[in-house]
Amino acid sequence: MRKHFFTSEAITEGHPDKICDHIADAILDELIRQDPNSRVACEVTAEKNGLHIMGEITTNAKVDYIAVARRVIRDIGYTDDALGFAADSCQITCNLNTQSLDIAMGVDHSLESKEGIDDNENGAGDQGMMFGYACDETPELMPLAISLAEKLAKQLTQVRKDQQLVYLRPDGKSQVTVEYHDGKPVRIDTIVVSAQHNEMITMDRLKADIIKYVILPVIPNELIDEKTKFYINPTGRFVTGGPAGDTGLTGRKIIVDTYGGYAKHGGGAFSGKDPTKVDRSAAYMARYVAKNIVAANLAKKCEVQLSYAIGVAEPVSVFVDTFNTGLIDDEKIEGLIRAKFDLRPTAIINHFNLRRPIYEAISVYGHFGRTDVNLPWEKCDMVEVLKQD
Repeated sequence: MRKHFFTSEAITEGHPDKICDHIADAILDELIRQDPNSRVACEVTAEKNGLHIMGEITTNAKVDYIAVARRVIRDIGYTDDALGFAADSCQITCNLNTQSLDIAMGVDHSLESKEGIDDNENGAGDQGMMFGYACDETPELMPLAISLAEKLAKQLTQVRKDQQLVYLRPDGKSQVTVEYHDGKPVRIDTIVVSAQHNEMITMDRLKADIIKYVILPVIPNELIDEKTKFYINPTGRFVTGGPAGDTGLTGRKIIVDTYGGYAKHGGGAFSGKDPTKVDRSAAYMARYVAKNIVAANLAKKCEVQLSYAIGVAEPVSVFVDTFNTGLIDDEKIEGLIRAKFDLRPTAIINHFNLRRPIYEAISVYGHFGRTDVNLPWEKCDMVEVLKQD
């Protein structure tokens, strides 16, 4: 028997990087709500008592970007000036430009459409490679460690907003280490939760509350044993948090957003980008493909790579790795993907109906494996099609 351990982390919506992702996607949602064809590449950075919005946006929408940012900050829970970052008092600046005409030219009309091969087809908004992954470790076909870490982070926020633990503040992190035997998860070895809190709470009380109200409601009992280690605020104090404790930046938590390091990640982040950016849309398609392959029992694990050239609609490559768990050769699965899935950017956008305001809801707690949000790339509606071949 080979024994190994794997760890993934997650963060709450009050983490400084996630604040930035959240605001960028809230702005994206408002833009495409008014103008579904908006081109958006929005970046946000946050610091103590300050926030800056920047990027390239081409749209017919009229959006009060600062008002959107303040609404998100308020919803997260940063309303007290004493926290060093608050919705109504932090200074917010904007520096937004339009999308480069050189980029727009390739996106508006793909190389294929210019050559008369495929009319009215958009090209990829950038070059790059995107990965999708699925495995049979959980019902949602996600790796166990990131699935549980995200649920812990969400529960930590929930008990704060429900005022079960009134001393909590918005910032927080979780981490889960899973023990594997011969590639199968068998138990939880370590759980780490770091929760921002006020000055009055004792560490003994906080530790007991986090275990009772956050960990035990989330982690299945059968995965915890007498050897499972719990580290709650291991530094002993977490009063200063959010942008007052650390600067935040859009796109800095890409592993948290995806598979917790269990699978590869492409070159780009998701948040603040409209769906013509294949960093986002093709990553959703790659997950959809991988999940349907595993759901069809063609493999126990599946990683799909799609790669694109800017201005070209068809992917330049499709690569599959089933880690020796496939019922058929990986090369045959690649052929199935090419035959059964339309991987062109416009087709992906249309298939998932991506020109609608769905992005703020997934800016925190992961883009994949979600059961609380109805996401089209999480559907297993291609299973029977794949089984036919």
